Amino acid sequence: MSGVFKIIPHDLPAKMHSLGLGFTVSDGVEVEVALGDGTVGGPGDRPTTVHFNGEPVDFPTVDHLVKQLTLEAVVVRIVSTLPLSSGFGLSGASALACAYALNALLGLGHEEESLAMMAHVAEVENLTGLGDVCAQYHGGCLVKLTPGQPLAAKPMPIAEQPIFYRYFSGIRTRDVLSDAQQASRINGAADAALTALAALSAQNSVEMNECIQVCKQFAQESGLLRDERVLGLIDDIESAGGAASMIMLGNAVFSTSRFEGCQETSLSKRRGGLVT
Repeated sequence: MSGVFKIIPHDLPAKMHSLGLGFTVSDGVEVEVALGDGTVGGPGDRPTTVHFNGEPVDFPTVDHLVKQLTLEAVVVRIVSTLPLSSGFGLSGASALACAYALNALLGLGHEEESLAMMAHVAEVENLTGLGDVCAQYHGGCLVKLTPGQPLAAKPMPIAEQPIFYRYFSGIRTRDVLSDAQQASRINGAADAALTALAALSAQNSVEMNECIQVCKQFAQESGLLRDERVLGLIDDIESAGGAASMIMLGNAVFSTSRFEGCQETSLSKRRGGLVT
């Protein structure tokens, strides 16, 4: 999940990314890959097919990732309890998991950092995210403060703990990233948030609610927090003494406090990898 982000533009996709705060949760994606019939662009052409929870989907980020690794036709099966386009970073997670799985299946011998960069580039070029792969590559709660280095992150000294969330509807990341006026407002709000996050990251220990408060202020000042359902739920949680903010980018709420209608996951320091 992501709570704060600043867009770092660059002509090269490998240099474009985001700064901010993100964290991984115990619920994620599992990806299986298998070779199909034929090759992409060759005799018996059969393009990559992707299934999400058993249903065929158009998943350009994963398709892009596959084409970076092989010309073989590939069948990708993704399973997750989390919804797409809701701020849970499933595009990046699916691309990263697919990269690890395909590398192992074909014995390609790529290093994990190289595979993570391929997944990051796939996200950037398809406008599905700018910083999720970094968090998934490292695991835990991370603050990103170094421009020009998409995989550079500093761990926040925060313990693993329950996280409660509620999803209302998706937001197309592509629509936000391609809106120059919205992007400018996001970056203006992010500068103040990054200053606060840098100060928190220098402490020996940090409470998750301190980070959530920074995220809430960013969500408001960026203009992204405007869905009435999300606003109302955050107000309810705060009125009960908790802290809550909007998941970036989705009309969804996360909190360390249990609330009505919530689902439970947990902050996890486990990084993405192969399941054996």
